[in-house]
Amino acid sequence: MTHDDHDQHLATSGRAAPGRADPARPGGAAPAGTGPSGLTGPRIRRLARWMLFVLAGLALWFCYLRLSRTQAVDADGASQALQAWDMLHGNLLLRGWWVSDVSFYTTELPEYMLAESVRGLNADVMHVAASLTYTLLVLFAALLARGRATGRPAVIRMLLAAGIMLAPQLGSGTFVLLLNPDHTGSSVAMMAILLVLDRAPRRWWVVAGVGGLLAWVLVADTVVLYTGVIPLVLVCGVRVYQEVVRRQQPAAQVRFELMLAAAAAASVPVGIGAAVLIHASGGYFAWPAGPGLVPLSGLPHNLRLGLEGIALLFGCDFAAVHGAAGIAFALLHLVGVVMAAWAVGVGVRRFFSETSLVTRVLTAAVLINLVGYVLSTSVLTPVNAREMAAVLPFSAVLAGRLLADRLTAARLAHVLVPVLAVALLGYGLALVYDAAQPPVPAQNARLTAWLGRHHYDYGLAGYWYGNGVTLTSGARVRVRPVCYGRGRFTTERWEAQTSWYDPGLHRADFLVMNPRGGYGGLHSLSDGGWASCHPPSYRQVVAAFGRPAHVYRVGPDKVLVWDRNLLARLG
Repeated sequence: MTHDDHDQHLATSGRAAPGRADPARPGGAAPAGTGPSGLTGPRIRRLARWMLFVLAGLALWFCYLRLSRTQAVDADGASQALQAWDMLHGNLLLRGWWVSDVSFYTTELPEYMLAESVRGLNADVMHVAASLTYTLLVLFAALLARGRATGRPAVIRMLLAAGIMLAPQLGSGTFVLLLNPDHTGSSVAMMAILLVLDRAPRRWWVVAGVGGLLAWVLVADTVVLYTGVIPLVLVCGVRVYQEVVRRQQPAAQVRFELMLAAAAAASVPVGIGAAVLIHASGGYFAWPAGPGLVPLSGLPHNLRLGLEGIALLFGCDFAAVHGAAGIAFALLHLVGVVMAAWAVGVGVRRFFSETSLVTRVLTAAVLINLVGYVLSTSVLTPVNAREMAAVLPFSAVLAGRLLADRLTAARLAHVLVPVLAVALLGYGLALVYDAAQPPVPAQNARLTAWLGRHHYDYGLAGYWYGNGVTLTSGARVRVRPVCYGRGRFTTERWEAQTSWYDPGLHRADFLVMNPRGGYGGLHSLSDGGWASCHPPSYRQVVAAFGRPAHVYRVGPDKVLVWDRNLLARLG
């Protein structure tokens, strides 16, 4: 045995070589560059960077939680919270549930279950989950923007991407990005998939994992078709064409892209089939997504709302700001819009020469999402920008990957970098200022408190009252949504559970009326037709349920009370 072999044998057996100091013993000197725990200098620095990253994430979560609480929880988000609570208590397939056209079954609902297991059932779980979602979105954007860069270039890339997303605008911007479960959560899942593609080796198991993740998200939200599946298939197809057709390379050269495109395409029938199988096994029923193509006459309207939606997502929606601070922060957010637009333009120009698969996919996803949104009939208000929520993080990542190096290497870098640093500082101040605003109660909190004080614990109301009151009260007061249309009251079949309306299980003895509405939206009647839900008049309520025994005024609302079970008279 050689001397080196002898030292190695002693080291692995737990004994020090004769005549050499054992660093594990008192008085033994650690090797140069090694800490007391055996960590080398580079490892210590790497660990410190990750600890700083985690601490930054916790600070962001705290700020986003405060910011989310500036928006009132409504019935849409409350519905998902109630579904998660049902799953947490054993109804994993959501048997008996009619959900909306987006189930969130494999994305936000597990997150809500986690929040409710810690916080219980209350309105604040909405804020806890939404702030966690957006925190993950910002952190993933920073990691994805970094790519394989190291050192100072990596830091600049990460700061540029995270900075653009740092401070959602108070009001509608916060409502879309930091409250109800919408397509923001699906963007988190898609960013995780792109991180895998960016960091993992080009192996078959990576392809299988990406395909499985896409199918998993498709169960919850079909928007991933436009943010993930179609862009991946398109980019891989372009890569195959360039190598095999134009450069006459063997197909083995693009085996990874071929497998990836096949896995992405296969995720569609797998994901949709899984959702169908859940329903066939007695699980929830999800309404099909129904937006169509807008006619040519509606394109100008959609383009205008599309621009307003982009302003909302990026924090420069001047129509929604108030006061000097709001205007100043909105002006500051124009920097982010310019950077994002510049990055997307660079991505388009370099699309066929770009070597990074992830950068190409991000560019394609932004364009497909934007075009699909503008051509859709679902564009009704600027708040519908949630349908293209992925445009914000994807374009922010593009800015980090495509612009950071250009900015630091430009001749005007000594001017541009300080300007961007000041803008980043301003974004940070905007986030702190917005997070310091007072929280607001959930919608209909006054009504909820009154019902609880007077021990009315089961009743009926329009959609925008029902699930919100139930969540806010922690299910101590359960108000079930009903629809009034075509001259009758019927059970709600949108974000509702069949057992709620069983007169053998429950006794509903009150109904909430509101002159402002509360019955809005569409409802599917038992004959399969769609009908609008309208606020009923007092006469119509009496015709359906008889004259109430008591009528109470609670603010703008009326609470009508009977001495009979109203569920027995529902259509």
